[in-house]
Amino acid sequence: MVAIYLLIGVVTLLYVYLKWTFSYWDRKGFPSTAKSIPFGAMESVAKGKRSFGLAIYDIYKSTKEPVIGLYLTLRPALLIRDAQISRDIVTKDFASFHDRGVYVDEENDPMSAGLFQLEGAGWKNLRTKLTPSFTSGKLKAMFETSDVIGDKLVATIKNGIPQGGNKEVDIKKLMSTYAIDIIGTTIFGLNVDSFADPNNEFVAISKKLNRKNFTDILRTAALFLYPGMEKFFVRIGWKQEAIELMRELSHRTIDLREKNNIARKDLLQLLLQLRNQGKISTDDNVWSAESTKNGVKSMSKDVIAGQLFLFYAAGFETTAATASFTLYELTQNPEVMEKAKEDVRRALENHDGKLTYDAISDMKYLEACILETTRKYPALPFLNRVCTQDYPVPDSKLVIKKGTPVLISLLGMHLDSENFPDPMSYLPERYLEESKDFNQAAYMPFGEGPRMCIGARMGKVNVKIAVAKILSNFNVEMRKEKKELEFDINGASLMPKYGVPIRLSLKK
Repeated sequence: MVAIYLLIGVVTLLYVYLKWTFSYWDRKGFPSTAKSIPFGAMESVAKGKRSFGLAIYDIYKSTKEPVIGLYLTLRPALLIRDAQISRDIVTKDFASFHDRGVYVDEENDPMSAGLFQLEGAGWKNLRTKLTPSFTSGKLKAMFETSDVIGDKLVATIKNGIPQGGNKEVDIKKLMSTYAIDIIGTTIFGLNVDSFADPNNEFVAISKKLNRKNFTDILRTAALFLYPGMEKFFVRIGWKQEAIELMRELSHRTIDLREKNNIARKDLLQLLLQLRNQGKISTDDNVWSAESTKNGVKSMSKDVIAGQLFLFYAAGFETTAATASFTLYELTQNPEVMEKAKEDVRRALENHDGKLTYDAISDMKYLEACILETTRKYPALPFLNRVCTQDYPVPDSKLVIKKGTPVLISLLGMHLDSENFPDPMSYLPERYLEESKDFNQAAYMPFGEGPRMCIGARMGKVNVKIAVAKILSNFNVEMRKEKKELEFDINGASLMPKYGVPIRLSLKK
């Protein structure tokens, strides 16, 4: 009998706890989504129907409220729908939202101390130190390496097309190989050729990212949504394969560089400058990383490995996706494709037929195409922040309390006809100076403000190299009918469910 009473008591307490938890936004006076206990906004994710980014997009579409409360299982959070409030949060009101609220444990897990995860003064200090790594001069110095990898992409495609014929390819798969090489080479300075060796270390690491198994999905969810859970996993020694492989590769490469005093023009070289000299040189011609601090290291090998892992994991997927989606949209929009081809042809003609950094910079219409691609397919379909000091919501009596997770659906804002007329149409002209008929506050594909993606410029250069080479060497054929891409239910980014098919033939 006592057991029955205890069971009734436990069930009653659980019921009261859940009702109290899922009434949080009612008590705070915020409008909120339907209270689907116990998963809240994660119900479609838990049932395997939507990825997290698409689930948040669904909520965005379900309401017109500028700010709406939701529940990430037992964790109350806010979705900001209003474009101007969203932009203010990441720009002028940054002081109230300067952290992402994701897992980081700098002291006990140095590899978690990446620029994406770090908080407060630690983030600001590292961001300031890393900023000189991505100047135009630094990118220009790395360009030749990227160009060579672009040539390997072209050669691989040519070898696969029958003489006088054409071939349908999954351009996403090819671009993933290109991106692995271009990111791996420009970061590590290693001779990476995944076209010739599809089983190298970088491919192995890539295959262990964005997997669809339960443990990887759980760890990704914990990283973004439940940092306390991720801290527990790390403390009990539950290692992630991709991170450990990157740690070993990074340490080995750092040891080789420092032992043999090897200098290369890549991101690792600049991180070694920071490690050995306390700063990255603002002189784009200075790449030496020889120690000037009597052997004192200002950055550990694990912290360097954490930055490399972040730049690699974020860089290869976004580069591959953006290049693939751009080419796919060109096949769907032949008039746009002709303008893009002419833009590339003219830029090459003005630079003696050579694809140089300056030629890439002159491809203004291709740039507009990439901007439109990142509107329709933002690399990460949402931005996440945590409120770091109480924040009064503009034009209301509502106050976002310190510690509240905040989400911004980039996919929602970018595909909202109130922000972008005819949002499902692919219209690069939106971004040309004479046009710009959209709500510019709503356009934030690389984030915005102090925490804007530090590698955005590098990513766009690598995408433009790939697309320009494809347009210069192949006929990119239109599919018989327009068709929107479908996306998978896994991954933080938009992962095409059936690849990205396009048809290519050799130019005569």
